[in-house]
Amino acid sequence: MEVERDAGAGAGRRELTYAVLLSLAGAGLALWAATRTWSVELTVRPSPLPPERVARTGTALLPWLPALAVVGLAGGGAVLATRGRVRQFLGGLLALLGLAVAIGGGYGLAAGFEGAVSRQWPALCLVGGLLAGAGGLLTALRGRGWPAMGARYERPARSGAAPSGVAGPVTGRRTTEAWDALDRGEDPTVN
Repeated sequence: MEVERDAGAGAGRRELTYAVLLSLAGAGLALWAATRTWSVELTVRPSPLPPERVARTGTALLPWLPALAVVGLAGGGAVLATRGRVRQFLGGLLALLGLAVAIGGGYGLAAGFEGAVSRQWPALCLVGGLLAGAGGLLTALRGRGWPAMGARYERPARSGAAPSGVAGPVTGRRTTEAWDALDRGEDPTVN
């Protein structure tokens, strides 16, 4: 019984790690790709002036794209700090954000921008959005049972009597008695 629970917790931690890494790597890749030059437009000017070169990044062409990638980065970190249904809801939002980033990358691949167009940066943005979306989808589907940040330090649920050596919660008048015992240098958890 104990071995099965440990194996399940290990699998949950592993899935949590994969989901967070997918979300962070995908959003980071999309953010980086959005800041690269996606198109270069040359405007001919009268002689003897050289042509004017205007480089446009993905950020200039799609201003919402890096904003969504930054939100995806923050959401990837927030997966660690949430639990239960909140984590699943966050995973759904991350999946939608990843899909929106992937759509932006796809638009960059298909759009007919002026001048010379670089297709590798929109393609990387598309891949990053898909990775972030996959991490969000994994979180939405499986995240409810994953361990939460600091969960190992929480008191286990009471089922009848407390295990030997562990005192139950101190409430009411006993609370002040416990503090008084600490002031005297005694351990209030020892019966």
